[in-house]
Amino acid sequence: MLVETQLLTKRYRKVDALVDCSLGIPAGEVFGLLGPNGSGKTTLLRLLMGFLRPTSGSATIDGLDCFRQSINVHRRVAYLPGDARLWRSMSGREVLKFFARIRGGDQSRRSEQLAERLQLDLSRAVGNMSTGMRQKLALATVIASDAPLLILDEPTSNLDPNVRAEVVSLVAEAKAAGRTVLFSSHVLDEVERTCDRVAILRAGRLVHLQPMAALRKQHRIRASLVGTMGDVPPQLA
Repeated sequence: MLVETQLLTKRYRKVDALVDCSLGIPAGEVFGLLGPNGSGKTTLLRLLMGFLRPTSGSATIDGLDCFRQSINVHRRVAYLPGDARLWRSMSGREVLKFFARIRGGDQSRRSEQLAERLQLDLSRAVGNMSTGMRQKLALATVIASDAPLLILDEPTSNLDPNVRAEVVSLVAEAKAAGRTVLFSSHVLDEVERTCDRVAILRAGRLVHLQPMAALRKQHRIRASLVGTMGDVPPQLA
């Protein structure tokens, strides 16, 4: 498994943010985390990134302990937080170039192409961008990396429907390229369209884990016509 947790738990005094979460994600899978706000999705992602020390249990990425070996873990992951913060004085293009230099290689052109697909004006300063525009910029920065694992926390928040559809396409392209995607959302339709499997969290607990194909089959609606179908109304002909 590329990503694996065993009885992973995070408590804040008397508050259980995540309790006994055990799951595995193989390489090349798009894995969805579904649940309402406060269900534990972001806590799980922050534990995987090593930003939080687990109260108990373990989390590994590519065999590396997410907390104790977080620096090496970060070399394998591109992470989009739910509250991405960028330098307000820099232009969108400058932000993309900055992250491209940090990662090494030539990712600047790739990130600019992604920004174009997301309909983002890179000449504008981050401080003059709307919340949705900043989200697009963060997405272009993350997806342009060549990290084998993408962790996306609510990637389509604050985006209009057309751009949301483009993000779904980008996730599908990442999978086709052999990358693994961990996709957190509270929107069932997005998870249904993008993910191979879905885990549902509620009140910090993993309450359901299922392949999306099986979930779709369970909720398939069948209809049959009894009798003859009438003529098409003239206004629809």
